[in-house]
Amino acid sequence: MATIMITGGTGTVGKRLTDMLLKKGHSVIIVGRGGKPKQPLKAGANSGNPNNGNLSYAQWNIDAQTIDETAIQQADYIIHLAGAGVADKRWSDLRKKEIADSRINSCALIVKALSSIPNKVKGVISASAIGWYGPDKHDGGDNVEGGEITAGSSKIGFTEEANAYPDFLGNTCKAWEDSIAPVKAFGKRLVILRTGIVLSNEGGALVEFKKPLLFKTAAILGSGNQMISWIHVDDLCNQYIYAIENEQMNGVYNAVAPTPVSNKTLTIELAKKICGSFYIPFYVPAFILKLVLGEMSIEVLKSATVSSQKMEAAGFQFQYPNINDALNQLTR
Repeated sequence: MATIMITGGTGTVGKRLTDMLLKKGHSVIIVGRGGKPKQPLKAGANSGNPNNGNLSYAQWNIDAQTIDETAIQQADYIIHLAGAGVADKRWSDLRKKEIADSRINSCALIVKALSSIPNKVKGVISASAIGWYGPDKHDGGDNVEGGEITAGSSKIGFTEEANAYPDFLGNTCKAWEDSIAPVKAFGKRLVILRTGIVLSNEGGALVEFKKPLLFKTAAILGSGNQMISWIHVDDLCNQYIYAIENEQMNGVYNAVAPTPVSNKTLTIELAKKICGSFYIPFYVPAFILKLVLGEMSIEVLKSATVSSQKMEAAGFQFQYPNINDALNQLTR
């Protein structure tokens, strides 16, 4: 079994991934600003995990570019998830800088540590995002410029070879990926997972989709036709584990389910699971979203169909390949 250092290990994905790694018998070192959290991790079944003795904590300071050397020395692999939440706050200029800097500077610290601290790290698996891509060209939503031509097929969409789109998230994702790339010069295998909209009950988009349903209303955003390239949190975590266990994986992979769905489809299917037939669908106009969210509304209204073909060709098998299976599990 391996020792895996995780940054961002106390977030929605990190907590679930930690739990899954521990259950497989791996040892996990969670690196964070404060070391061990005041409250123990409770990622679903994590609180009752018999392997929690294999869980330890270490500190880093991204601003000062320092890290607990022991964590680097002990690690066989590094999973890098850390970064300020993209949708947590309105995008002021200061917040946009924080989103970018938290990713770029944390990557720089990992590169610095691997270059200066004796280590046995075999590989680095780093998060990125499908914000790399622009909107679909044939976009049924509220944005129509740029992007690739899509034909509504689960097998057609943005592939990993596409250039970064020249907007805030596209530029941020490019700088993020470029910042971790130097680890390859030290002989480390590098896998980057460009992650779609993660569906989890512990945080993120699904939690926000559920809020209006407390009042039996299904909020469809904009036209509702914009495509969402999503992934179940367990499939995403299994992709990180798969990247560790399969040495043939190298480079960039899209971490999305094979079947993207429209905003309207996701919203209505979720409403049916939670409310049965007792819900009222309503459309939130694009101009309202723009007033409330500001620049971030571009991402909410953008249609992005992203291909999972490369990940499937690498042999990964999805546990939740379609939205019905995913929502059944997340609402039971």
